[in-house]
Amino acid sequence: MKLCVIGAGYVGLVSGVCFAALGNTVVCVDQNEDKISQLHEGKVPIYEPGLKGLIQDNVEQGRLTFTTDTASAVEGAEIVILAVGTPSLPGGEANLSYIEGAAREVADAMNGYKVIVTKSTVPVGTNDRIHSLIASRTSYSFGVASVPEFLREGSAVADTLQPDRIVIGASDPHVAAVLCTLHEPLTTNILTTDIRSAEMIKYASNAFLATKISFINEIANICEKVGADVTRVAHGMGLDQRIGSSFLSAGIGYGGSCFPKDTQALIQIAGNVDYEFKLLKSVVEVNQGQRFNVLRKLEEALGDLEGATIGIWGLAFKPNTDDVRDAPALDIMQSLLEAGAQIRAYDPVATANFRRLLDSSEVTWADSAREAAEGCDALCLLTEWEEFGEVGLGELNELMKYPIMIDGRNVYSEEQIRQSAFAYYSVGRPQMNNMDMVRQRSVMNP
Repeated sequence: MKLCVIGAGYVGLVSGVCFAALGNTVVCVDQNEDKISQLHEGKVPIYEPGLKGLIQDNVEQGRLTFTTDTASAVEGAEIVILAVGTPSLPGGEANLSYIEGAAREVADAMNGYKVIVTKSTVPVGTNDRIHSLIASRTSYSFGVASVPEFLREGSAVADTLQPDRIVIGASDPHVAAVLCTLHEPLTTNILTTDIRSAEMIKYASNAFLATKISFINEIANICEKVGADVTRVAHGMGLDQRIGSSFLSAGIGYGGSCFPKDTQALIQIAGNVDYEFKLLKSVVEVNQGQRFNVLRKLEEALGDLEGATIGIWGLAFKPNTDDVRDAPALDIMQSLLEAGAQIRAYDPVATANFRRLLDSSEVTWADSAREAAEGCDALCLLTEWEEFGEVGLGELNELMKYPIMIDGRNVYSEEQIRQSAFAYYSVGRPQMNNMDMVRQRSVMNP
């Protein structure tokens, strides 16, 4: 099939590339000329494992092209996929200006029947608005459908090519049939439903996963007070097939471009129909507070943070991505700077993006994990990049001023901790604080 994907961000670029890999002809459109220039030069504007190779292969095969010319891309397409951003407005509701603008451009470029697919995450009823908007600007017939995405940053290519399910929301049986044919190479687990239910499935799915994360973090906080181990509790819970093991890793909370935005948007969607979503409001509140447990543990270990040098391992909101949107590291580092601390920070791929949001003369941007830890009074592990777990605690002990770690992702094992000299603070596990060793070093290094 001939596809036009409008929006070359995470969702649009990955979707377009993967559809090309299935043998379709795909044109990815974006108004950001710099991004399109990078793609023409073989550079990928986002960090996503496996994506660069797929782009190169499909460009060479002539199945994948990039442009800023929406009109020509739409004219040559049978299916037009809308994958532009829907960021949060100050009140939490989704900003639909980009998707409405894209719909207008599509309408003005229509030269025949098109199937128009919304892959962006949009509030319930948005596709009806898109249909009305396009119909008011063109005399050509067309179909509209909602096909929400469920990819995860860091594993987006695999999630797209091997999805758990495909959800197709369409009122027209012909549109549903066309889209089933497009997606059949990916999976036979295809759910066809009405458009509004498809729109809600995306929000409900993300809200439920966010709820699991906040729930296990609340359990972790209780475990710390009663002496239980949340990793063992989560394992025991996950063995129950009704619960499952995914999204039960305690830590410092979720971030990124989806969960924070979508939970706030669903709260607004409920509020717009006079329903207070009390549970989801609590999920958001718990998540926001969870990241500040890092600061409380630092203060417990060091006391006054003014003048302290704190190492930060991990700036991205999760490993295998350079996305720092709503990353816990942002709030944590801002609070540390306000407390008068100095920071040595490192992330394998996200440093450049992070510095655009937070840059300070009190932050040293390290080129390696070891460099970030050197001379620090304490080290905070905020993103569970694999390379961090490969640095031994014995080596860290030699690098740091004091052996204090706040492990916000429970990377190190109990055995590794017990064999070390560290005062080690984790999330939801019994504290193993060798404070005597820290105090001895404090006397030697006043």
